[in-house]
Amino acid sequence: MPRECRPGETRVAATPETVRRLAARGCTFVVERGAGQASGYDDASYEEAGAALVDPSSEQWSQADVVLAVQGSDLAQQRSELASLKPGALLLGLLEPHGNDALKQRFEAGRVTALALELLPRISRAQSMDVLSSQANIAGYKAVLLASAALDRYVPMLMTAAGTIQPARALILGAGVAGLQALATARRLGAVAYVSDVRPAAKEQVESLGGRFIDPPELDQKPGEAGGYAKQATEAFLAEQRRQLTEQLALADMVICTAQVPGKKAPRLIDDAMLQHMRPGSVVVDLAVAQGGNCEGTVPGQTVFRHGVQLVAGDGLPCSVANHASALYSRNIAALLELLLNTTAEGASSVNLDLDDEIVSGCLFSHNAPESAGGAA
Repeated sequence: MPRECRPGETRVAATPETVRRLAARGCTFVVERGAGQASGYDDASYEEAGAALVDPSSEQWSQADVVLAVQGSDLAQQRSELASLKPGALLLGLLEPHGNDALKQRFEAGRVTALALELLPRISRAQSMDVLSSQANIAGYKAVLLASAALDRYVPMLMTAAGTIQPARALILGAGVAGLQALATARRLGAVAYVSDVRPAAKEQVESLGGRFIDPPELDQKPGEAGGYAKQATEAFLAEQRRQLTEQLALADMVICTAQVPGKKAPRLIDDAMLQHMRPGSVVVDLAVAQGGNCEGTVPGQTVFRHGVQLVAGDGLPCSVANHASALYSRNIAALLELLLNTTAEGASSVNLDLDDEIVSGCLFSHNAPESAGGAA
Protein backbone atom coordinates (compact mmCIF):
# COMPACT_ATOMS: atom_id res chain seq x y z
CA MET A 1 0.00 0.00 0.00
CA PRO A 2 1.66 3.23 -1.16
CA ARG A 3 1.23 6.72 0.19
CA GLU A 4 -1.43 8.76 -1.61
CA CYS A 5 -0.12 11.53 -3.84
CA ARG A 6 -3.17 13.63 -4.78
CA PRO A 7 -3.11 17.02 -2.97
CA GLY A 8 -5.70 17.05 -0.20
CA GLU A 9 -6.25 13.28 -0.25
CA THR A 10 -6.17 12.21 3.40
CA ARG A 11 -7.70 8.75 3.08
CA VAL A 12 -5.81 5.51 2.95
CA ALA A 13 -6.65 2.20 1.26
CA ALA A 14 -5.90 -0.11 4.20
CA THR A 15 -6.06 0.32 7.96
CA PRO A 16 -4.45 -1.83 10.66
CA GLU A 17 -7.84 -3.56 10.99
CA THR A 18 -7.90 -4.67 7.34
CA VAL A 19 -4.19 -5.54 7.41
CA ARG A 20 -4.99 -8.10 10.13
CA ARG A 21 -8.10 -9.24 8.26
CA LEU A 22 -6.19 -9.92 5.03
CA ALA A 23 -3.19 -11.38 6.84
CA ALA A 24 -5.56 -14.03 8.16
CA ARG A 25 -6.20 -14.95 4.52
CA GLY A 26 -2.49 -15.47 3.86
CA CYS A 27 -1.52 -12.03 2.56
CA THR A 28 1.83 -10.42 3.35
CA PHE A 29 1.38 -6.67 3.71
CA VAL A 30 3.92 -3.98 2.84
CA VAL A 31 3.04 -0.36 3.71
CA GLU A 32 4.90 2.76 2.67
CA ARG A 33 6.00 4.79 5.69
CA GLY A 34 3.59 7.59 6.59
CA ALA A 35 0.83 6.27 4.32
CA GLY A 36 -1.83 6.36 7.05
CA GLN A 37 -0.65 9.41 8.96
CA ALA A 38 -3.17 11.85 7.49
CA SER A 39 -6.06 9.56 8.42
CA GLY A 40 -4.95 8.92 11.99
CA TYR A 41 -3.15 5.59 11.51
CA ASP A 42 0.52 5.79 12.44
CA ASP A 43 3.29 3.50 11.29
CA ALA A 44 3.49 1.74 14.65
CA SER A 45 -0.14 0.60 14.37
CA TYR A 46 0.58 -1.00 10.99
CA GLU A 47 3.64 -2.75 12.39
CA GLU A 48 1.58 -4.07 15.30
CA ALA A 49 -0.94 -5.40 12.77
CA GLY A 50 1.84 -7.34 11.03
CA ALA A 51 2.72 -5.07 8.10
CA ALA A 52 6.27 -4.38 6.98
CA LEU A 53 7.14 -0.68 6.57
CA VAL A 54 9.20 0.48 3.59
CA ASP A 55 10.58 3.78 2.28
CA PRO A 56 9.25 5.39 -0.92
CA SER A 57 12.31 4.25 -2.85
CA SER A 58 11.86 0.62 -1.88
CA GLU A 59 12.07 -2.07 -4.52
CA GLN A 60 9.02 -3.75 -3.00
CA TRP A 61 6.94 -2.48 -5.91
CA SER A 62 8.45 -5.05 -8.26
CA GLN A 63 7.54 -7.85 -5.83
CA ALA A 64 3.93 -6.80 -5.21
CA ASP A 65 1.10 -8.93 -6.51
CA VAL A 66 -1.56 -6.41 -5.43
CA VAL A 67 -1.41 -2.64 -4.97
CA LEU A 68 -4.17 -0.97 -2.93
CA ALA A 69 -4.86 2.71 -3.54
CA VAL A 70 -7.50 5.38 -3.08
CA GLN A 71 -6.69 7.69 -6.00
CA GLY A 72 -5.30 5.06 -8.34
CA SER A 73 -5.34 7.35 -11.38
CA ASP A 74 -3.03 9.86 -9.65
CA LEU A 75 -0.84 7.03 -8.42
CA ALA A 76 -0.36 5.86 -12.01
CA GLN A 77 0.47 9.33 -13.26
CA GLN A 78 2.76 10.54 -10.46
CA ARG A 79 4.54 7.46 -9.13
CA SER A 80 7.28 6.23 -11.44
CA GLU A 81 7.59 3.10 -9.28
CA LEU A 82 4.36 1.85 -10.85
CA ALA A 83 6.35 1.04 -13.98
CA SER A 84 8.30 -1.56 -11.99
CA LEU A 85 5.21 -3.64 -11.22
CA LYS A 86 5.53 -7.15 -12.54
CA PRO A 87 3.24 -8.29 -15.37
CA GLY A 88 -0.08 -9.47 -13.99
CA ALA A 89 0.09 -7.33 -10.84
CA LEU A 90 -3.32 -6.14 -9.70
CA LEU A 91 -4.19 -2.52 -8.85
CA LEU A 92 -7.38 -1.72 -6.89
CA GLY A 93 -8.54 1.87 -6.56
CA LEU A 94 -10.53 4.80 -7.88
CA LEU A 95 -9.35 5.19 -11.48
CA GLU A 96 -11.76 7.77 -12.98
CA PRO A 97 -12.37 5.22 -15.76
CA HIS A 98 -14.99 6.98 -17.86
CA GLY A 99 -13.24 8.16 -21.02
CA ASN A 100 -9.79 7.67 -19.49
CA ASP A 101 -8.30 5.82 -22.46
CA ALA A 102 -4.78 7.11 -21.81
CA LEU A 103 -4.66 5.49 -18.38
CA LYS A 104 -6.05 2.25 -19.72
CA GLN A 105 -3.40 2.15 -22.44
CA ARG A 106 -0.71 2.80 -19.86
CA PHE A 107 -1.86 -0.12 -17.72
CA GLU A 108 -2.12 -2.39 -20.74
CA ALA A 109 1.37 -1.40 -21.89
CA GLY A 110 2.69 -2.33 -18.46
CA ARG A 111 0.58 -5.50 -18.42
CA VAL A 112 -1.10 -4.37 -15.19
CA THR A 113 -4.56 -5.64 -14.27
CA ALA A 114 -6.68 -2.88 -12.74
CA LEU A 115 -10.11 -2.87 -11.12
CA ALA A 116 -11.87 0.51 -11.15
CA LEU A 117 -14.02 0.72 -8.03
CA GLU A 118 -16.32 3.28 -9.66
CA LEU A 119 -17.52 0.54 -12.03
CA LEU A 120 -18.52 -1.92 -9.32
CA PRO A 121 -22.06 -3.12 -10.11
CA ARG A 122 -24.73 -2.20 -7.59
CA ILE A 123 -26.01 -5.65 -6.75
CA SER A 124 -26.71 -7.20 -3.37
CA ARG A 125 -23.53 -9.33 -3.43
CA ALA A 126 -21.40 -6.24 -3.90
CA GLN A 127 -22.89 -4.06 -1.16
CA SER A 128 -19.99 -4.67 1.21
CA MET A 129 -17.57 -3.62 -1.56
CA ASP A 130 -19.41 -0.49 -2.71
CA VAL A 131 -16.87 2.30 -2.26
CA LEU A 132 -19.02 4.97 -3.91
CA SER A 133 -21.86 4.33 -1.47
CA SER A 134 -19.69 4.33 1.66
CA GLN A 135 -18.02 7.59 0.66
CA ALA A 136 -21.24 9.24 -0.55
CA ASN A 137 -22.76 8.47 2.82
CA ILE A 138 -20.03 10.55 4.46
CA ALA A 139 -20.40 13.34 1.91
CA GLY A 140 -24.14 13.65 2.54
CA TYR A 141 -23.59 13.81 6.29
CA LYS A 142 -20.83 16.41 6.10
CA ALA A 143 -22.69 18.55 3.54
CA VAL A 144 -25.49 19.23 6.03
CA LEU A 145 -23.00 20.10 8.76
CA LEU A 146 -21.29 22.59 6.44
CA ALA A 147 -24.61 24.13 5.45
CA SER A 148 -25.72 24.38 9.08
CA ALA A 149 -22.46 26.04 10.11
CA ALA A 150 -22.71 28.57 7.28
CA LEU A 151 -26.42 29.31 7.78
CA ASP A 152 -27.40 32.63 9.34
CA ARG A 153 -30.09 31.08 11.55
CA TYR A 154 -30.81 28.14 13.84
CA VAL A 155 -31.61 24.76 12.32
CA PRO A 156 -34.07 23.31 14.91
CA MET A 157 -37.24 24.91 16.20
CA LEU A 158 -36.58 26.65 19.53
CA MET A 159 -39.08 28.03 22.01
CA THR A 160 -37.48 30.77 24.08
CA ALA A 161 -38.57 33.60 26.33
CA ALA A 162 -37.91 35.92 23.40
CA GLY A 163 -40.27 33.98 21.19
CA THR A 164 -40.40 30.89 18.98
CA ILE A 165 -37.75 30.21 16.32
CA GLN A 166 -39.11 28.27 13.36
CA PRO A 167 -37.04 25.33 12.08
CA ALA A 168 -34.82 25.73 9.04
CA ARG A 169 -36.10 24.34 5.77
CA ALA A 170 -33.71 22.01 3.94
CA LEU A 171 -34.10 21.12 0.27
CA ILE A 172 -32.17 18.06 -0.93
CA LEU A 173 -31.77 17.43 -4.65
CA GLY A 174 -31.26 13.72 -5.27
CA ALA A 175 -32.33 10.78 -3.10
CA GLY A 176 -29.34 8.53 -3.64
CA VAL A 177 -27.02 7.45 -0.84
CA ALA A 178 -25.69 10.97 -0.25
CA GLY A 179 -29.13 12.54 -0.44
CA LEU A 180 -30.72 10.10 1.99
CA GLN A 181 -27.88 10.59 4.49
CA ALA A 182 -28.24 14.36 4.08
CA LEU A 183 -31.95 13.97 4.77
CA ALA A 184 -31.33 11.87 7.88
CA THR A 185 -28.72 14.33 9.18
CA ALA A 186 -30.91 17.37 8.52
CA ARG A 187 -33.78 15.71 10.37
CA ARG A 188 -31.52 14.90 13.34
CA LEU A 189 -30.56 18.56 13.53
CA GLY A 190 -34.23 19.52 13.56
CA ALA A 191 -34.74 20.86 10.04
CA VAL A 192 -37.86 20.35 7.96
CA ALA A 193 -36.53 18.50 4.91
CA TYR A 194 -37.88 18.29 1.37
CA VAL A 195 -36.34 15.96 -1.22
CA SER A 196 -36.54 16.11 -5.00
CA ASP A 197 -35.59 13.13 -7.18
CA VAL A 198 -36.31 12.07 -10.74
CA ARG A 199 -37.19 8.55 -9.59
CA PRO A 200 -40.72 8.21 -8.19
CA ALA A 201 -39.61 5.01 -6.44
CA ALA A 202 -37.46 7.12 -4.09
CA LYS A 203 -40.58 8.51 -2.41
CA GLU A 204 -40.94 5.60 0.00
CA GLN A 205 -37.33 5.87 1.16
CA VAL A 206 -37.62 9.61 1.66
CA GLU A 207 -40.80 9.38 3.67
CA SER A 208 -39.41 6.54 5.82
CA LEU A 209 -36.69 8.97 6.99
CA GLY A 210 -39.16 11.71 7.81
CA GLY A 211 -38.67 13.74 4.65
CA ARG A 212 -41.27 15.22 2.35
CA PHE A 213 -40.97 14.05 -1.25
CA ILE A 214 -41.40 16.43 -4.16
CA ASP A 215 -42.94 14.43 -6.98
CA PRO A 216 -41.05 14.73 -10.30
CA PRO A 217 -42.64 16.51 -13.27
CA GLU A 218 -45.32 14.55 -15.08
CA LEU A 219 -43.69 14.01 -18.46
CA ASP A 220 -44.00 11.03 -20.80
CA GLN A 221 -40.29 10.21 -20.56
CA LYS A 222 -38.99 10.23 -16.99
CA PRO A 223 -35.25 9.49 -16.55
CA GLY A 224 -35.85 6.42 -14.38
CA GLU A 225 -33.06 4.26 -13.01
CA ALA A 226 -30.34 1.91 -14.32
CA GLY A 227 -27.94 -0.21 -12.29
CA GLY A 228 -28.84 1.53 -9.05
CA TYR A 229 -28.14 5.00 -10.45
CA ALA A 230 -30.44 7.62 -11.90
CA LYS A 231 -30.34 7.80 -15.68
CA GLN A 232 -29.37 11.02 -17.39
CA ALA A 233 -32.45 13.20 -17.81
CA THR A 234 -33.49 14.90 -21.02
CA GLU A 235 -33.14 18.67 -21.25
CA ALA A 236 -36.92 19.03 -21.49
CA PHE A 237 -37.36 17.14 -18.23
CA LEU A 238 -34.66 19.20 -16.51
CA ALA A 239 -36.24 22.45 -17.67
CA GLU A 240 -39.59 21.40 -16.23
CA GLN A 241 -37.90 20.28 -13.03
CA ARG A 242 -36.14 23.65 -12.67
CA ARG A 243 -39.46 25.45 -12.99
CA GLN A 244 -40.87 23.20 -10.29
CA LEU A 245 -37.89 23.75 -8.01
CA THR A 246 -37.91 27.52 -8.26
CA GLU A 247 -40.82 27.76 -5.84
CA GLN A 248 -39.14 25.34 -3.42
CA LEU A 249 -35.85 27.23 -3.56
CA ALA A 250 -37.56 30.46 -2.62
CA LEU A 251 -38.62 28.82 0.67
CA ALA A 252 -35.37 26.96 1.39
CA ASP A 253 -32.74 27.95 3.93
CA MET A 254 -30.20 25.34 2.90
CA VAL A 255 -29.96 23.27 -0.29
CA ILE A 256 -27.89 20.10 -0.68
CA CYS A 257 -27.20 19.14 -4.31
CA THR A 258 -26.31 15.47 -4.83
CA ALA A 259 -27.51 14.59 -8.35
CA GLN A 260 -24.83 12.84 -10.41
CA VAL A 261 -24.80 10.43 -13.35
CA PRO A 262 -21.74 8.14 -13.68
CA GLY A 263 -19.51 9.12 -16.59
CA LYS A 264 -21.63 12.17 -17.46
CA LYS A 265 -21.59 15.84 -16.62
CA ALA A 266 -23.74 16.57 -13.58
CA PRO A 267 -27.23 17.83 -14.47
CA ARG A 268 -27.69 21.58 -14.00
CA LEU A 269 -30.65 21.84 -11.62
CA ILE A 270 -30.24 25.39 -10.31
CA ASP A 271 -29.47 28.24 -12.71
CA ASP A 272 -28.67 31.87 -12.00
CA ALA A 273 -32.27 33.00 -12.37
CA MET A 274 -33.38 30.47 -9.77
CA LEU A 275 -30.71 31.65 -7.33
CA GLN A 276 -32.18 35.12 -7.48
CA HIS A 277 -35.40 33.77 -5.95
CA MET A 278 -33.57 32.41 -2.90
CA ARG A 279 -33.47 34.21 0.43
CA PRO A 280 -30.25 36.21 1.01
CA GLY A 281 -28.28 34.35 3.66
CA SER A 282 -29.34 30.90 2.49
CA VAL A 283 -26.75 28.25 1.65
CA VAL A 284 -26.23 25.81 -1.23
CA VAL A 285 -23.77 22.91 -0.87
CA ASP A 286 -23.02 21.30 -4.24
CA LEU A 287 -21.65 17.75 -3.98
CA ALA A 288 -21.54 17.49 -7.78
CA VAL A 289 -19.25 20.49 -8.25
CA ALA A 290 -16.35 18.36 -9.52
CA GLN A 291 -18.60 17.01 -12.30
CA GLY A 292 -19.72 20.45 -13.44
CA GLY A 293 -22.11 21.19 -10.58
CA ASN A 294 -25.86 20.97 -10.06
CA CYS A 295 -25.86 24.68 -9.23
CA GLU A 296 -24.63 27.40 -11.53
CA GLY A 297 -21.75 29.39 -10.06
CA THR A 298 -20.26 26.80 -7.72
CA VAL A 299 -16.47 26.55 -7.94
CA PRO A 300 -14.47 23.46 -6.90
CA GLY A 301 -12.67 23.97 -3.63
CA GLN A 302 -14.20 27.40 -2.97
CA THR A 303 -17.09 29.15 -1.25
CA VAL A 304 -18.57 32.01 -3.26
CA PHE A 305 -21.50 34.41 -2.84
CA ARG A 306 -24.04 34.95 -5.60
CA HIS A 307 -27.14 37.12 -5.19
CA GLY A 308 -26.63 36.94 -1.42
CA VAL A 309 -26.61 33.14 -1.44
CA GLN A 310 -23.57 31.28 -0.13
CA LEU A 311 -22.45 28.59 -2.60
CA VAL A 312 -20.25 25.96 -0.95
CA ALA A 313 -18.20 23.48 -2.99
CA GLY A 314 -18.80 19.96 -1.69
CA ASP A 315 -15.91 18.22 -3.42
CA GLY A 316 -13.64 16.02 -1.34
CA LEU A 317 -15.86 15.93 1.74
CA PRO A 318 -14.97 12.32 2.65
CA CYS A 319 -11.37 13.52 3.05
CA SER A 320 -12.55 15.83 5.84
CA VAL A 321 -13.65 12.76 7.81
CA ALA A 322 -10.49 10.87 6.96
CA ASN A 323 -10.41 8.34 9.79
CA HIS A 324 -13.87 6.89 9.30
CA ALA A 325 -13.75 7.39 5.52
CA SER A 326 -10.56 5.29 5.44
CA ALA A 327 -12.05 2.67 7.74
CA LEU A 328 -15.05 2.21 5.44
CA TYR A 329 -13.06 2.41 2.21
CA SER A 330 -10.53 -0.13 3.42
CA ARG A 331 -13.29 -2.55 4.43
CA ASN A 332 -14.80 -2.20 0.95
CA ILE A 333 -11.40 -2.97 -0.56
CA ALA A 334 -10.84 -5.93 1.78
CA ALA A 335 -14.24 -7.42 0.90
CA LEU A 336 -13.46 -7.19 -2.81
CA LEU A 337 -9.97 -8.61 -2.38
CA GLU A 338 -11.31 -11.50 -0.32
CA LEU A 339 -13.55 -12.39 -3.26
CA LEU A 340 -10.43 -12.68 -5.42
CA LEU A 341 -8.25 -14.66 -3.01
CA ASN A 342 -7.68 -18.38 -3.00
CA THR A 343 -6.16 -19.63 0.25
CA THR A 344 -4.51 -23.05 0.46
CA ALA A 345 -4.59 -25.41 3.45
CA GLU A 346 -1.06 -24.26 4.25
CA GLY A 347 -2.23 -20.66 4.52
CA ALA A 348 -0.72 -19.35 1.29
CA SER A 349 -2.89 -17.09 -0.87
CA SER A 350 -3.14 -16.34 -4.57
CA VAL A 351 -5.27 -13.99 -6.63
CA ASN A 352 -7.82 -15.54 -8.96
CA LEU A 353 -9.78 -13.27 -11.31
CA ASP A 354 -12.96 -15.05 -12.33
CA LEU A 355 -14.01 -13.08 -15.40
CA ASP A 356 -17.37 -14.85 -15.35
CA ASP A 357 -18.17 -13.20 -12.01
CA GLU A 358 -20.26 -10.09 -12.69
CA ILE A 359 -18.50 -8.19 -9.91
CA VAL A 360 -15.07 -8.79 -11.44
CA SER A 361 -16.13 -8.26 -15.04
CA GLY A 362 -18.14 -5.19 -14.08
CA CYS A 363 -15.19 -3.25 -12.65
CA LEU A 364 -12.38 -4.70 -14.78
CA PHE A 365 -10.56 -1.71 -16.30
CA SER A 366 -7.50 -3.42 -17.77
CA HIS A 367 -6.40 -7.05 -17.73
CA ASN A 368 -3.31 -9.10 -18.19
CA ALA A 369 -3.39 -12.84 -17.50
CA PRO A 370 -0.20 -13.65 -15.54
CA GLU A 371 1.59 -16.96 -15.79
CA SER A 372 1.39 -17.23 -11.98
CA ALA A 373 0.12 -15.14 -9.10
CA GLY A 374 1.47 -14.84 -5.58
CA GLY A 375 -0.13 -13.58 -2.41
CA ALA A 376 1.53 -10.34 -1.34
CA ALA A 377 -0.54 -7.19 -1.06
